[in-house]
Amino acid sequence: MQLAEAQPFPFSFGLKSTALVIIDMQRDFIEPGGFGETLGNDVSLLQAIVPACQAVLEAWRRAGGLVVHTREAHKADLSDCPPAKRNRGNPALRIGDRGAMGRILVAGEPGNQIIPGLAPQRGEIAIDKPGKGAFYATGLHEQLQHVGITHLLFMGVTTEVCVQTSMREANDRGYDCLLLEDCTESYFPAFKTAAVAMMCAQGAIVGWTATSAQLLPALAALPAQPQHC
Repeated sequence: MQLAEAQPFPFSFGLKSTALVIIDMQRDFIEPGGFGETLGNDVSLLQAIVPACQAVLEAWRRAGGLVVHTREAHKADLSDCPPAKRNRGNPALRIGDRGAMGRILVAGEPGNQIIPGLAPQRGEIAIDKPGKGAFYATGLHEQLQHVGITHLLFMGVTTEVCVQTSMREANDRGYDCLLLEDCTESYFPAFKTAAVAMMCAQGAIVGWTATSAQLLPALAALPAQPQHC
């Protein structure tokens, strides 16, 4: 398949060698009462991309493509959350503290779960990541290599932090990456704009960008397949 209108030039990929990577669409970041809101952010900005993400996920599943979900999550004893990460700023709640949806960014807590509309299904990869990038201390690279993945499509939150970090990590590991612009968002719109521009600058120095409206027709033209396992 080819997305002819991708930036900065057309992006070609094969379904069997491509994974859809959905970064951190978890309740703590998306829903009112979660960690994102306790930091003083407007979570409605992130909620706005959910319909577009759902449309892409449904089409990708129907085509039989591999799906990867990530959650930013720490062990209950916070042994994988260094002080340099936990003790930043002056938030109302810190990682590990108990909030409205359980302990903040702790694996297994209610707020740490992916929102229901994008929840993982059987056969999809779901990883807990202790860092901002999807490849740090997760084994994701090895899982993708095992099934022959060479290309990655990214969506999720936030654009300039976990999404950008994961895409840069992927680029360093040799993956061709594309970011779906309308399927990613930031609490700070200007940060998203800048991050998207960085991705495809200098001839796709990190990767390509496109929209779900460009991807969905290409997926719709494919015959429905069993979900990738």
